[in-house]
Parts: sequence; structure tokens; C-alpha cells
Amino acid sequence: MSIDRSALVLNQNYEPLNVCSVRRAFVLVDRGKAELVEDGDDHIRGVGRSFRLPSVIRLRRYVRRPQPRLRLTRREVFARDHQRCQYCGKQQSDLTLDHIEPRHRGGRHAWENLVTACRRCNHRKAGRTPKEAGMKLMSRPVRPRATPGAMFGHYLQRYREWHPFLIAWLDRSSSARLGSESAS
Repeated sequence: MSIDRSALVLNQNYEPLNVCSVRRAFVLVDRGKAELVEDGDDHIRGVGRSFRLPSVIRLRRYVRRPQPRLRLTRREVFARDHQRCQYCGKQQSDLTLDHIEPRHRGGRHAWENLVTACRRCNHRKAGRTPKEAGMKLMSRPVRPRATPGAMFGHYLQRYREWHPFLIAWLDRSSSARLGSESAS
């Protein structure tokens, strides 16, 4: 039994909401607050019977929530910049974060002021702005959208059964966004 697994939680309309422990998912299904959509490979044994561990559950009631935002972490900045130095364009393993406007000069620790840099470029830029250091950014940093792919994509390697639910929602939300853009 592998109770350390995770379960994908879908809203009533099949929108991916979050990830919870398989134990929490089992309790939600058992209490009737959620329904089992997809089960995992493992079982949990009870007295006299065996239960399949949930992998994807859907809440029975719709949950309103604000638009999700990605947390500002090293991993998310590296993912936004495609694991590539934003000054020289090299894709390396020893990447660092660089504040475009240095913090000691009042630069904020925000999506719009952080880029991925290799150690060489970060050292060359030092405590200066890119203009002062004679360096040019490959692209302007922006806050990424919190899409299901960005929020749950790193789980797809381990939980292949989540793929149809995340891709379906991503397709649905992007086609709805394209339809509203063409109407304007």
C-alpha cells in the first residue's frame, strides 16, 4: 500500500482545483462529499474488504475560488524562462536568479524583476542594471498565467491518469479565451 500518493481534486465542473493526499481524498469520497472519477493502482485493506485508492476525485458541490496565482519560487522562474539564461541564452544546470533592478537599489523581489541567469552572466552583471553592465535581456519578464499545465504539470510524470483531466480543461479554457478575444 502506498498511502503517500496524491490525488487530483476536480471541481463539480471538472476544473482542476488542487492536489491532496490520497488519505484526504479517500475520506472525501467515503463521506459523500466527492465522487471517485479515477482510481490508482494500489489498494487499502479494511476489515473484511479492500478499497482502491483514489487518484482523481470530483467534488459534488461547486466551490467558488479566486483566480489562482503561481507562487514566486526558483523552480517557477526557471520554468517560465525555459531553464535558459536570459542574458546569453545558454541552457545550463547551474542557473541562478538575477534581480534586474538590484535589491540594494530598491528592486523588488517580483516576477517582473526576476530572471534566470547563468553564474557567469550573473557575476558579470554584479550589482548593476543590465544597461549599466552592457547586457541585454532576451525577453521581458512577466508574471506567468496560472494554467492547469503550469500548476499541475510537474505531477504528470508520476500520475499519468491525471493527463486527460488536465489537458481537457486546458483545451476548454483556451478555446473559451480565444472565443472571447475574437468577439471583441
